[in-house]
Amino acid sequence: MRKLAPHTAQREPTIALINIVFLMLVFFMVAGTMAQPLDRSLDLVRTADLEGRAPPDALVIHPDGRLVYRGADQPNAAAYLEGLPEEQREVIRLVPDRALPAADLVALTRDLRAAGAQRVILVTERALQ
Repeated sequence: MRKLAPHTAQREPTIALINIVFLMLVFFMVAGTMAQPLDRSLDLVRTADLEGRAPPDALVIHPDGRLVYRGADQPNAAAYLEGLPEEQREVIRLVPDRALPAADLVALTRDLRAAGAQRVILVTERALQ
């Protein structure tokens, strides 16, 4: 039986770990430069100060389920569609309030489709942060 010398210690795999981290660093540096950067002279539009409002041809739905089109209350989906010209009945834009229950929104969408709407589009807010 052979004894190991007291000064012989087992090697730790830190070199392998350092190599892996280095390779990952190089990979992400290369991958990050593949996307074309924006032209430095380009000045993007600032929308923070714009007043948001619903499109004029959209049906607004309040949290209590009240329907409003161009400032006028609408009794229900069928009455709203009857008041529209034939060419505007194909695509209906809805602007639901954030507090409107999802079940009410789904029910209104079904009512609009049953009354003759071909497509129902939800208009939402998109925020870039």
